[in-house]
Amino acid sequence: MAIAPRLLLPTALLWAGAVSGAPAGDAPFGLAWGPLTSVPRPSMADREGNVTALFYVHGQPPASGSDTQQIVLEVCQEEGLQQVIWLSRPFAEAEIPSAYAAIYREGVRRYGAPRDDRPTQAVVWPTGRTLLAIRLVAGGGKRIIMIASGELYEKCSLEHEAATGHPATVHTADLLEARERGTAP
Repeated sequence: MAIAPRLLLPTALLWAGAVSGAPAGDAPFGLAWGPLTSVPRPSMADREGNVTALFYVHGQPPASGSDTQQIVLEVCQEEGLQQVIWLSRPFAEAEIPSAYAAIYREGVRRYGAPRDDRPTQAVVWPTGRTLLAIRLVAGGGKRIIMIASGELYEKCSLEHEAATGHPATVHTADLLEARERGTAP
């Protein structure tokens, strides 16, 4: 699938090599907003309305980190890259506290104290437009999910609603609800 360059502007994504335990390099924080001249070929792409979702599975850049199972980039037709969804590998119950704590600490370092988002059972950093959650995985274990949105995501979501009858935010809500039901991605 070829991605037209106009789909990537004005916002795009850079990523650093993902090394577990390195706050600046490991996903989800090894990903950063900035200019980009090319996009790795995704494992899968899905388009609905004005949004194209690019799926990258573990081992395929940018989903290279040892704790990364999948990364989804949501590219809006006019606004460019507007959402990055990071899904961790399934963790055993005993592994979750330390893995979550490392990501949480880095979020606090970057964005300050988060607020609890009761409906999603997550923490949110409004200044970073970032959500961090833990969800059950089918077959046992838990997964950490981090969702970062670009400055123009709400505009993109409204355009998506005009084209499809539902806002783009419904896809993120579905992702979080699926984890609550314990289904796998």
